Order: sequence, then C-alpha cells, then structure tokens
Amino acid sequence: MTGAVRLPSRRSRPLAPTARVRRLRRRITLLFALTSAVGLIAMAAWAVRGDDVRWRDQLDRTMSADTNWALGLLETDADGRLDTGVLLDAAGTACPPLHLLSVPPDAARGARRTAPADLVVEHAPSEPCLTVGGAAVRRAAAAAVNADEERSLDGRTTTGEPVRLFALPFYPPEAEEDTRPQGALVTVADTAAQQAGHRRLAWRVTGGCALLVCLSALVGHLLSGRAVRPALEALDRQESFLADAAHDLRTPAASLRTLAETALRGDTDSTDVHRRTLRLAEGMGSLVDGLLTRARLMSGTAVLAVEPLRLDQLVEAVVEDAPTDGHRVTVEAQEAVVVADPDLVRRAVANLVGNALVHGRAPGAPAEVEVTVAADGPSTTVTVEDAGPGLPPEVAGALFDRFRSGSRSTGLGLSIASWVAHAHGGSLTAGPGRCGGARFVLRLPNGERPSAEG
Repeated sequence: MTGAVRLPSRRSRPLAPTARVRRLRRRITLLFALTSAVGLIAMAAWAVRGDDVRWRDQLDRTMSADTNWALGLLETDADGRLDTGVLLDAAGTACPPLHLLSVPPDAARGARRTAPADLVVEHAPSEPCLTVGGAAVRRAAAAAVNADEERSLDGRTTTGEPVRLFALPFYPPEAEEDTRPQGALVTVADTAAQQAGHRRLAWRVTGGCALLVCLSALVGHLLSGRAVRPALEALDRQESFLADAAHDLRTPAASLRTLAETALRGDTDSTDVHRRTLRLAEGMGSLVDGLLTRARLMSGTAVLAVEPLRLDQLVEAVVEDAPTDGHRVTVEAQEAVVVADPDLVRRAVANLVGNALVHGRAPGAPAEVEVTVAADGPSTTVTVEDAGPGLPPEVAGALFDRFRSGSRSTGLGLSIASWVAHAHGGSLTAGPGRCGGARFVLRLPNGERPSAEG
C-alpha cells in the first residue's frame, strides 16, 4: 500500500529572508512599545495614587482642625457627664455636621473593644447639610475609640453622595495615660468635588499614557526600520545578483548545450565546435567576473577599477564585436577621454547597442542604429539611436527597472547600463529619437575619479 505524500503545513514552511527581517522589525517595534507601556503605566499609577492620597490627607487635616476646635468647646459637669451647651451655643453643628458619641461607663472601664452598637449618641444635628446613616457614624467613632487615635473613612449619604467621615476620640478631665477614650466627635465632609477632580486627572493621565505609547510605537517602528534597512538592502542586492546571473548566463549555457549536442551527433567539424565552445566559455567567464564585480561594488566591498579611457575607441570596439547580422550600425565618434572602469563601461555600451539591434526595428526589417560619442562640457555622452517603433508610454517610467524592456520582455541590459552610469557619477536617459525610434544617452563625467556608490 502506497502512503500519501505529506506536504509540510503552512506554519512549518520556512519564511523568506526578507519576511524574517520584516517580522524581526515588527517584534522590535512591539518590544519597544511594551517597554514604554510598562514604564508609563507604572508612572501613571504612581501619579494617580499620589493624587488620591494627597486630596484625602488635605481634607483630613482640615477636618481635624475643625474637630479639634469643637473639642475645645466640649465640657463636663461635676459628675463627669458631658455638657454640650457651650458647644451648641458657640458652634453650629449642622454644616459641616458634627456628631457626638460617648462610651457607656461600663464599656469605658472594660478592656474589650467597643462595638459600634455600644456607643451612645449624645448629639446629632437635626437638619444637617449632609445626612449620613447612623451606622456609618458609629463605625467611624468606634474605630477612633478602639484605636485611641483619630480615624477617617469614606462613606455615602442617604442619597448616595460620596462623603468623608473623620472621628476624633476625647477623654474625661484629668484622665490617666491608660484611660480609654470617653467618646468621639465625628464630622462629615462632602468629597464629590475632590473625587471628580481625581477622576479627571486619572482620565487625563490615561489618555496621555495611551498617546505616548502610540508615539513610542511609531518611534520604535521608525528606529527598527532604520536598523533593519541595511539587512533588507543586502538581501535585495543578493536577489538582484542572483537574478542578473541567471539572466546573463541562461543564453550562453543554452548555446553550450546546443554545441555539445551537435558534437555528439557529429553533424559539424569538431574543430569548429571546440572553437565556438572556447569563445562561449570565455564569454561566460567574463560575464561571471562582471556580475561578481557588480555584486562587490553594490555591497561596498570593492571599488571601481577606474583609469583614463578613450571612450571613442571603446565604443568602436564594442560596435565591431556586436552581432549585426544584416543590420546597419554607424558610429560617429569624437576623441574623448574619461576616467572610468573599462569593463563596466564596455558592458553598458554593449547592452545599449544590443538593445537597439533587438528592439529598435520593425518586424522582419533590418535595424538602423546610430552611435555618437561627443564631448559635452564636463562630461562625455554616448548616444544610441534607432529607427524602430519607439518607446511605449506605459513602460517609459520603469524602463530601467530590472526585468523591464521596451518590448515587454524580461531583461536586465538597460538596468545594468543605468547602474553602471550611476556608479560612475553619470546618468542614463531615454527619449524619442529623430527618426521616431528610441534614443538613449549615456553620460559619463570627465577627469574625476567616480565614487563606487551607486
């Protein structure tokens, strides 16, 4: 029984190098944003918490001052019972509400904790501005009595408004140090305004943190892009080199195979086959050397092998070696000397001439190509003009991109010529010719050593 071939799942397929670099960029951006978010959230929580503690402490200090002032007006009679007459006469206890609660004598003498229910309400305002349930007032008073110090807690009025309750314990006259409190004064303050301000601050801090996190994510994305850009450029150069090598070696490799098959059949003279094979091998070697040189130049590991060069002689030699095959190529060259890499310039000119011979003619008709070398101020131009159908408008803008040509075929000749021009500090332009065909102008500077960057 034959088993089915199991294809790798989509998740297990390895990512392309460019995709891995882009995924790394996304991870760096995410890490940068998460780090910023953690720090900002911690700072925001600290700021919000600090504001909450601040307004509560400020309110407690104000309530403590009012309660201590009221405590100074509280008196006791000869029997030790509380006398609230002076307090009621001298201070209004309705706003802020002031409650007076006392501990029963038997509970005050005992060591057990005082329960809220044990407290006796000595005074409660009849018409307070803030009405708070008696249970909340008793809890605040019991907390102060049992802790033997002032206490505050949050609560709500009977209508649900937020308030702050502050309880201050008091002692009988001439009390000893270990005497338990006789009772507690409880006052109430409205906290709606403070809590509203605190919520506004919290929302502002939250919004500011969200904005800063987004900004940090954007900055992280830009910085990570700058960090991975050299890797992406290196990968692009690698892919460009592989594509150029495959394109330029495909034709001579096919020719070698044809020659080998012909030699095996014995259809031609073996000496002629060997001679043609040798020429192809030499041409392939030159192509490989040129591609490797371009790859090294683009990666910045090598410099252009520039030297003074008779450009007119080089162009004439390129035209002589071009496979005209019935086409007519005329050369009009002025004596011109440039400082350039001979091999690369020869390759660029050969590509332009070859492009004109292939595409610069009508179907079935011979090509007519004019090549002109002329000095133009600080630079020298090589103009290649044909009498063909011209450049289609849809490819004019991308004519020097890799794998584009005027006839919609794949190719690298024009893109390589453009790269050679820019590597020498020159340019390559295309436009309509005088006879309706295409006109390519290769411009190279005179007398200066060009940079290898291009």
